[in-house]
Amino acid sequence: MRLSPPLAGPLIAASLIVCPVVSASAHDVRANANPKVPASFDILSASAEAKGNLVTFMMTTRGKAGAAKPKATGKFAGSSVYAYVWPTKVDPEAVGFEKGSGILAAAVTAHPDFNDEPLFANKGAEWHFHWVVLTKDASCGPAGLKVRDIEPGTKPKLPKTWPGAAIFIDSPGYQPRFKATTVNVTVPFESAEVAASVAFDGVTTALKVNGNLHAPLLCVSDVFKIGSGDLSLPGKVMPAKR
Repeated sequence: MRLSPPLAGPLIAASLIVCPVVSASAHDVRANANPKVPASFDILSASAEAKGNLVTFMMTTRGKAGAAKPKATGKFAGSSVYAYVWPTKVDPEAVGFEKGSGILAAAVTAHPDFNDEPLFANKGAEWHFHWVVLTKDASCGPAGLKVRDIEPGTKPKLPKTWPGAAIFIDSPGYQPRFKATTVNVTVPFESAEVAASVAFDGVTTALKVNGNLHAPLLCVSDVFKIGSGDLSLPGKVMPAKR
């Protein structure tokens, strides 16, 4: 699924600054360093490799990846989430969501005020993985994006490891790996064909839980950096190096 201009525009406008893109190597997404962006979220490159039905998403930042996390507030309502995100053109149905429900994104997140991995031992404050489905919502402020809410009275198709929150989110337990200035995570798709067709971008962002716990429940509140500069999802998955 391709991001339409009405969706891409508000998110770009919300970023701290849009940096020019460096010429891509193969099908990576590359960007110039920007000292105005927090170092651990200043994207220099985003890439993805496929091996069979497995895709490893990777991101390199100017500073130590994962070094910054939200401050704990002691409550769920109004709390913050930091995230390294790879928006994709893959239909959400490929990982168990309702077909055509929005923008499927792979996200490595941390949030010290709540745990959204009930099937695992994660406590929220540690970096962990989610699939999320993003959609437009003008009430989310300048970014105009949210994790899609589950409307009352509806029963959309959801992954088996959906954590029970009233949003389109999955907590499958895939483990992100951090090393110096890089973060990566390996995830399965339904087939090698889907894995080989993945197109993506790299985004670092903050999200905020609604203070009243009403829809929209989880909005994109700040965009630290967009790897491509224009959210055009130019990255292409490459075969894993042997």
